[in-house]
Amino acid sequence: MKIVLVAGARPNFIKIAPLMKELRGRDAFDVRLVHTGQHYDERMSRLFFEELEIPRPDVDLGVGSASHAVQTAEVMKRFEPILQSETPDAVVVVGDVNSTLACTLTAAKMNIPVAHVEAGLRSFDRTMPEEINRILTDAISTWLFVSERSGLENLRRDGIPEERIHFVGNVMIDTLEQHRATSERSKILQGLELQGSDYAVLTLHRPASVDDPTVLSGLMAAVGRISKELPVVFPVHPRTAAILRGGGPHGTAGSGDGLRLVDPLGYLDFLKLLSNARFVMTDSGGIQEETTVLGVPCLTLRTSTERPATISEGTNQLVGLDPDHIVATAMDVFRRPKSPRKIPEFWDGRASRRIADILEHA
Repeated sequence: MKIVLVAGARPNFIKIAPLMKELRGRDAFDVRLVHTGQHYDERMSRLFFEELEIPRPDVDLGVGSASHAVQTAEVMKRFEPILQSETPDAVVVVGDVNSTLACTLTAAKMNIPVAHVEAGLRSFDRTMPEEINRILTDAISTWLFVSERSGLENLRRDGIPEERIHFVGNVMIDTLEQHRATSERSKILQGLELQGSDYAVLTLHRPASVDDPTVLSGLMAAVGRISKELPVVFPVHPRTAAILRGGGPHGTAGSGDGLRLVDPLGYLDFLKLLSNARFVMTDSGGIQEETTVLGVPCLTLRTSTERPATISEGTNQLVGLDPDHIVATAMDVFRRPKSPRKIPEFWDGRASRRIADILEHA
């Protein structure tokens, strides 16, 4: 079975690593890797390929940054000739970024079956670009590989035929489990002069968090208050850094005594940082999942989440955007001991194996 596997952005790299390893380890598959170039920064792309031992892409489309419409269109324009020359039996896409939707649309219009890994997730907030990407990708994919039980319910509600839906678990956790021991050798804590686990981690990158100056200034004001009680390490996404430099609430960003803005980190350093944190504040979907498995409290700085299992079974709390509520919740989490939580079903490091089994017998 000839497969074109697509990756475009940092979260995709974490998800494709175990898939590449599993598929290329089987004689049943001939796999080509296409990197769309949606994330192209050294620390957001090349370093992840090296650390996660992802083979050099067979094709790099080099799309780069642009508006949603331009980026999606450019991926489609550059991906179509690849499919024409490769003539694959299937295209495998992961997650919910623009590259995911663009490559799915291109393949579907060429009558090439698509497998969507991480299908069925829904925030029910259509102001999120990722939500539109999820809905459309699921609607035209042939195989829908689901990471948590809420995805099964959502796809059935959307009228997806049962034979197209497969509950396989979470490939992001496959990567975490494969690299957990290696990450323990990271020296990131010593480099940041952090003692023990009495520090927090912050990530922000979604448009709803950083594009509105009022929202961003409120979030950073809350983080500044929290950082007076314990250090807060903030690996700044290039998109967020550009907004802060370009007239955003930059002064507020440095107002806390213990707020440390650092460059984006590689996977192993970041995993080490997450693993030892007292708690994490984020607007990222994947970090909600990783903290659940690591047993680290997660405060999601959003009004909705597409990953409800991280709340019902994991360590995640949805805290919204109100600065006072964020501070109060963070201080409550900081002062009380961690409570053990269960790990969602099939988040066991073997999701990629289940996906390969299904594709091999398709």
